[in-house]
Amino acid sequence: MTIISKEARVNEDIRAKEVRVIDDRGEQLDIMPIRDAIQIARERGFDLVEVAPNAKPPVCRIMDYGKFKFDQSKKDKEAKKKQKTIQVKEMKLRLGIEDHDFKVKAKNIQKFLGEGHKVKVTIMFRGREMNHPEIGRALCDKLVEFLSEYTSVERMPKHEGRNMIMILAPKNV
Repeated sequence: MTIISKEARVNEDIRAKEVRVIDDRGEQLDIMPIRDAIQIARERGFDLVEVAPNAKPPVCRIMDYGKFKFDQSKKDKEAKKKQKTIQVKEMKLRLGIEDHDFKVKAKNIQKFLGEGHKVKVTIMFRGREMNHPEIGRALCDKLVEFLSEYTSVERMPKHEGRNMIMILAPKNV
């Protein structure tokens, strides 16, 4: 079946004076004035739909436009269901994080990556900690090393205001 754009012109909306007509069985009829083509379509109980507006002369097809739009919306919904959305989860860490807390957060990140999500890791700085971004980078490196078999770094750690942000993506994506 011919793919028709969302803004297809139908019946009286077609602007050309003459059109090449394809009937509802897919057979080419002829080049004819637009009035005659619309009349043939109506006699058969269908609509005249412009399928190739840039051709010389434009190509129109005789079809049930309402049924076509309905089928097209069903296909669009089906395609949307199959489409997988990737969410970005966020995990916040502090510079003075204890080893056990680090492992718990790393395991949560591992779970998110296993589900196919990207993870935004935010290292938060307070007060004098702002003078030591190398500690934040070391924490990011430790996290990447801990999760090396599950993740790849999509965005390297970057200092933004009072935070250092790194984005991790699942390895299989």
